[in-house]
Amino acid sequence: MLPWRRLLRPLAVLTLTAAALVAPTGAAQAASAPSSGWNNWSCKPSAAHPRPVVLVHGTFGNSVDNWLGLAPYLVHRGYCVYSLDYGQLPGVPFFNGLGPIDKSAGQLDVFVDKVLASTGSAKTDIIGHSQGGMMPRYYLKFLGGAEKVNALVGLAPDNHGTTLLGFTKLLPYFPGAEDLISTATPGLADQIAGSAFQQKLNAGGDTVPGVKYTVIATKYDEVVTPYRSAFLDGPNVRNVVLQDLCVLDLSEHVAIGLTDRIAWHEALNALDPAHAERTTCASVFD
Repeated sequence: MLPWRRLLRPLAVLTLTAAALVAPTGAAQAASAPSSGWNNWSCKPSAAHPRPVVLVHGTFGNSVDNWLGLAPYLVHRGYCVYSLDYGQLPGVPFFNGLGPIDKSAGQLDVFVDKVLASTGSAKTDIIGHSQGGMMPRYYLKFLGGAEKVNALVGLAPDNHGTTLLGFTKLLPYFPGAEDLISTATPGLADQIAGSAFQQKLNAGGDTVPGVKYTVIATKYDEVVTPYRSAFLDGPNVRNVVLQDLCVLDLSEHVAIGLTDRIAWHEALNALDPAHAERTTCASVFD
């Protein structure tokens, strides 16, 4: 990176952070999140937004903390929004997404059915962060979810697993490490690039017919590495690099889901492409 670009990075961070604080974000409503209208089981989708949105948290996340920003952002724009907890381990509170991913997909299956029954909708849209953007693909591919889902939007999803900056390649040099991870936290083991789960998930193609896919990745992802492993191949796929929308956006893996209004704006476009508006650095004010 050129020296002048190094100098600009802190300035960009300050600029976008200040903009996010000025804009009416969901984070400012964190204390009142339960009454903000998300997970409101009496909500009925409008003609303008006929499908409910299901939010799927990432590894170590949960149905509240992961969505204190995005959920109110969507509710404010007229969507019925729901979030679930999945992948819980016995005796581990708050930190979810650690159980076997195929079992987590089964939990999503049950939750989507509950949302559709409550709203009377035929299909839902799904937005997921990290594992939450990848796990629903198992539901779509193997559990009949394709008939119930219109669009899947992934924010930094590990669609083809991750090397964690190459650290996972060192596991064979530590006897018993892989077995320990698989036993204690199978959800983590399933996300390692080349795992049996990843091979099954991606065999025969990344996508299934009838579902629209959007992947929003960031060049500064330190968890899903390399970051382009998030991208999908197939029809009805749109792969987006966040910095192609706003070069000043320095969000990494966590921020893209928790605080990044530019990524949220692009996700909003994926939910309603007929009324999409160009996503730029100024989208932080939307």
